[in-house]
Amino acid sequence: MKYIKIVFVLLLFPLLMSSTSHKFYVSTTNIEFVKEKKTLQIITKIFTEDVEQALQARYSPSITLDSKKETEKDESYLKKYLLQKIKIEVNGVPVIPIYLGKEYDIDIAKIYLEIENVSELKSIEIENKVLIDMFSEQQNIIHLTTPDSRRSLILDKSNPKGVLNFK
Repeated sequence: MKYIKIVFVLLLFPLLMSSTSHKFYVSTTNIEFVKEKKTLQIITKIFTEDVEQALQARYSPSITLDSKKETEKDESYLKKYLLQKIKIEVNGVPVIPIYLGKEYDIDIAKIYLEIENVSELKSIEIENKVLIDMFSEQQNIIHLTTPDSRRSLILDKSNPKGVLNFK
């Protein structure tokens, strides 16, 4: 009987210890057209661990994204990476977002960007390749809010670019 209990525990233990959770790879980008300020205000939320891994693979293994440990150089790599991976055209004209900063919320990095001098929003084309080269399952969800509507895009490896037209 003791032998059966030991075999049972040995067979059951790996099953109990294996995790059935599946890590998902997703970022969300919220873009708000603030007509009074003539700006597009952008907040991108990315899992800190994932973007840190991408920066380490691309630039330097010593990069740390942690408010207590990171250096100015680490943040400059984050800025450089995002501005390379996120491309935006407003009304058919390419624009370069202004990097305003970032903050960490538990395991999420919130990155703040802005596009100035947008008096009217007729169309926006967004290419978001954040983490797509690292994780083939990566999805980048875009939510765009204007005074009149809310629209969304889901971008991934096979479709990293999308267009939203207004008017």
